[in-house]
Amino acid sequence: MRKYILNGSILSAVLGGWSTVKATRSGPHDWRLVLMWLSWAITLAVAIGSVHEDYKNND
Repeated sequence: MRKYILNGSILSAVLGGWSTVKATRSGPHDWRLVLMWLSWAITLAVAIGSVHEDYKNND
């Protein structure tokens, strides 16, 4: 579990999620907000997948 929490790409994706949450609270609720959340989810999935692959290949 620590390999995911302390990885730079995961931390970057989480910080991007924080800015998405702030934009959701203060910004307009239109189609761009949906794209922002979708982009964040894809970024997080790619980060988790790359960490998983990296540690799977090193074992």
